[in-house]
Amino acid sequence: MLLTLDLNDARPLHEQVAGAIRRAIGEGSYRAGDRLPPARDLAQALGINPNTVLRALRDLRDEGLLEFRRGRGVSVAGRADGRALLVQRARELLEDARKHGYGRDDLIAILEELP
Repeated sequence: MLLTLDLNDARPLHEQVAGAIRRAIGEGSYRAGDRLPPARDLAQALGINPNTVLRALRDLRDEGLLEFRRGRGVSVAGRADGRALLVQRARELLEDARKHGYGRDDLIAILEELP
């Protein structure tokens, strides 16, 4: 799994990690039943604290995307549904809009102008 983080991104690191894993599942890089690398390995590869990765994994477990199995690690429970991916992308879009001085209502107005 190749995950990257944007250190200039204002979102908390655990949200960035969760988003990257969510996208990997949604794009088919991981299928139901596939095991993820251990949290320590992911943290080391990303250069962040293992607790940050664990928080992201717990969030994804709570969403129903991951399963924690004692002695077997973390595996993918199912494929990210379209709504979960769209919500993640919308969050990222809103964050980008805020960086450029636009708010939520501005972004909605822009989306409504689209065909």
